[in-house]
Amino acid sequence: MTKAASKETPLIVESLWDRLARFPWWLVAIILVLIGSAYFVATNESYQASLLFIVQGISITVQTTLYAYALALVIGLIMGLGRVSRNVIFSNIARFYVEVVRGIPMLVLIFYIAFVAVVDFAGFFGVAGRDVPMNVRAIIALAVTYGAFLAEIFRAGIQSIDRGQMEAARSLGMSYTKAMRYVILPQAIRNVLPALGNDFVAMLKDSSLVSVLAVRDITQVARLHAGSTFRFREAYTVLAVLYLSMTLVLSALVQWLERRLHAGRK
Repeated sequence: MTKAASKETPLIVESLWDRLARFPWWLVAIILVLIGSAYFVATNESYQASLLFIVQGISITVQTTLYAYALALVIGLIMGLGRVSRNVIFSNIARFYVEVVRGIPMLVLIFYIAFVAVVDFAGFFGVAGRDVPMNVRAIIALAVTYGAFLAEIFRAGIQSIDRGQMEAARSLGMSYTKAMRYVILPQAIRNVLPALGNDFVAMLKDSSLVSVLAVRDITQVARLHAGSTFRFREAYTVLAVLYLSMTLVLSALVQWLERRLHAGRK
């Protein structure tokens, strides 16, 4: 063997090792779990029965997540603007909201908002609290809770934009509001889109907490099925696989969005 060939052999081995190290083995493991779960469902009547019963709650889970996230985006944007505002009152209100919500466990907030805040607010307008559907209470509770986290994301995005752009916009005669709307916010939102996507995935998982309000999402439906049939293994295995499948798809979309944004900046 020549000296050149002996030098190439370690390089080939090292290159192969690097490829093996970078290979997404975790993804292979997850795919195997999903394939194994699909096999159990296809060959076991108990798993099939659990799946057919639990999937009835998917529409409620998706609707709750979409509506709550849309409302949380509005709350988060308003409070995010408040966090960077020079208005003392607006800034302190936003800071108070963010610190209070982030300092209380999510489950406690869901109970408090659903059974206290929404009821009192409805009563203020002459509406009986019991007339407010639990689905609506769950959406409001999730939105208010996640609004605080999104506010911090928007704040970070706005502060990531160079101050010179605001000064340049103001020097061109734009008001602070117009400069924020047409110059700062479009860039800030572009910067935080991946983080917003990750929070949407997180909300999908945390939407399982609304089952404590008897909202018939997939978690609540799985609990009912397990309690009535005593097939706890089948019910909660199917439930876990459904959440895993949905979050994997959404995570893949978020990663694709990140790559598109990264490619667009080159």
